[in-house]
Amino acid sequence: MVNNYRLLKEMNLDLEDDLSLIIGKNNCGKTSLLSILNKFLNNSPNFSFDDFNIEFQDGLRDFVLQNTDLTSRGIYLKLFIEYGEKDDLANVSNLMMDLDPDNNKIILSFGYVLPDDKIDNLKADFNEYISKKPKPEENKKTIFNEFIKKEHGKYFKTFKKTVGYDLQTASINENRYIDLNERKISLDNIINFKIIGATRNVSNNDSNKTLSLLSSKYYEKTEESKKGLDNFKEFKEILCKTDGELEDIYGKLFEDVLTKVRKFGGINEGDSTIKLVSNLQHKELLGGNTTVVYEHNKEHLLPESYNGLGYLNLISMIFEIELILSDFRRENKEDKNPADINILFIEEPEAHTHPQMQSVFIKNIKELLKTESGNSDGTEFNLQTIITSHSSHIVSESDFEDIKYFYKKSQNEVIAKNLKDLKSEYLGAGEDAYYKFLKQFLTLNRAELFFADKAILIEGDTEKILLPAMMKKIDQEFPENMPLLSQNISIVESGAYSHIFEKFIDFIGIKSLIITDLDSAKKEPVLNNKGEQETYDNGNPKYTTGKVKVFEGNITTNASLKFFHGKRENLDYFLGLSCESKRLSKNKTTKNWETDENGNLMVIFQVEESNCNDEKYCARSFEDAFFHLNRKYVCDNIGNFPSLQYKKYVADQTKDVYTLAEKCIDKKPAFAIEILLNSKDTENGKMFGNWKTPKYIREGLIWLKNC
Repeated sequence: MVNNYRLLKEMNLDLEDDLSLIIGKNNCGKTSLLSILNKFLNNSPNFSFDDFNIEFQDGLRDFVLQNTDLTSRGIYLKLFIEYGEKDDLANVSNLMMDLDPDNNKIILSFGYVLPDDKIDNLKADFNEYISKKPKPEENKKTIFNEFIKKEHGKYFKTFKKTVGYDLQTASINENRYIDLNERKISLDNIINFKIIGATRNVSNNDSNKTLSLLSSKYYEKTEESKKGLDNFKEFKEILCKTDGELEDIYGKLFEDVLTKVRKFGGINEGDSTIKLVSNLQHKELLGGNTTVVYEHNKEHLLPESYNGLGYLNLISMIFEIELILSDFRRENKEDKNPADINILFIEEPEAHTHPQMQSVFIKNIKELLKTESGNSDGTEFNLQTIITSHSSHIVSESDFEDIKYFYKKSQNEVIAKNLKDLKSEYLGAGEDAYYKFLKQFLTLNRAELFFADKAILIEGDTEKILLPAMMKKIDQEFPENMPLLSQNISIVESGAYSHIFEKFIDFIGIKSLIITDLDSAKKEPVLNNKGEQETYDNGNPKYTTGKVKVFEGNITTNASLKFFHGKRENLDYFLGLSCESKRLSKNKTTKNWETDENGNLMVIFQVEESNCNDEKYCARSFEDAFFHLNRKYVCDNIGNFPSLQYKKYVADQTKDVYTLAEKCIDKKPAFAIEILLNSKDTENGKMFGNWKTPKYIREGLIWLKNC
């Protein structure tokens, strides 16, 4: 649990037993989590005023200037530790606050807070400070910010303690605590926290020897624990033999200069003299005289700098992981066992690496850590790994239940969501198959959705091919805001199943546009020979449904439209919806989607519109709508549309556009490509200027561009 640290205003994060993958868009608090863990767990709690959450900064300022209530005193980190019957409690026994055998939780609490005895000092010192400023009444806020940024360290103090936990109410009792600093209780044997940061010391400069230096460190770490092995003994014996051989050579190499030293030093026979001897130290030898090379085609050895940064980064991480695991095992420390909890934090392992390498890394890292989390005597130690990433390739190869999604709830607050909670939502609604499909779809096809700012869900290939061109047309028409094509928008082919994604859309909280079809149909009773409506065995009446033109229909057969509008199917209802009433949000109580002009979701479908001949018409499908607006464009370029069948229908005004859409288009993707191939710029340079985008898609894209 983190409070008031940067964007982490009030964030709860559940870690998995083995590996937790934290994902989210840029600037959503992933690095802040690493930072606060490092500050408190590695005893480096140096804070700047900018580390405080902005809302806390505002509250503190109002508290000092206007005597308002201060609801929180500063930055907090709380770690919840659970133990079981098989765990060794020797190290944590002096942290336990409750003898109840059912209460198996220990709460470690860290903070950087304003204590009671510093409040009056803070206010008095600020009043003195501001009294010396010209026009203090006009600039109070600015002056306070200036003061507190420089002086907060005088008033805010760090603490480290264990606090009580009430099992009945599942709440923390801050009034019951043990001050770890006062009791001089160290956490070294309880938590060991190590980092592999995103800024790693890898470079393919010729002078850089990152891997060579890491090989030396690896030797130093493992030497003591493996000194009895034959290969280590052999290495040292060869060094001793080499010392003797080099000593003779040194005498000859440096004979001239040593003679001069004796001459200038006035050294007489019997005095102490100097001599160069070989003293090869196994540790230093590896550090400065070993080079990692790459074997190429079993014939050529290439220096490490000749490899790409991605490969260097991957190998560097493996070396660092080995070094950290050695530290977790405490191999070089006699009578020292591993800490009870060992946490490895790997930040953005995808740096410099191509997609295949990212996938290979995440597929293997979990098994590597599990295999290596053991001591030389065969016993295992507790190891939890946290990985942060922006990589959709890493996500696609990860266990879905390991993923933690950091979501920016507001400008000043980030919350963490567990993907296994999303699973519970689907299973709780009896939608097991939907969850299985979603999990497969996201990991195999569209993991980038997790990192998108907005999403567009479309039915098929036609929209997928034409959508970028339609977005470009909107950008040209409305240049004042950020172009759609420059925004981080993920396009997903959901077919007629966009409703399967609704829980996921709500879960990740991104603005989403669903482009679907009206799918008009006529529902009629089935009559017998007597003109009476037939019924099923249970007494329910029989109906027949067939697709028809919109003005002939009475229902929609579109599953998504019915889902997002409370199972309504009446066609007149959908035809009567305004553009604003197509924006929806999810009611957290009823779990239903409801009309909301400020909602994050918009579901669009065909609407009535006029073409260049001022003919009004409401289409049933995209192709239907496109022909209505652009029949002349298609007719003028009919020879360049080889995918069209019955080409004479296009110019035949007795054939309506519904017929063209149903009869003339053989392959929809080919038709969409031909639309682009026949596109021309306008005289003023606007692209795709000789055809129009259907109104319903225009409305949706304009909303998405500006929301």
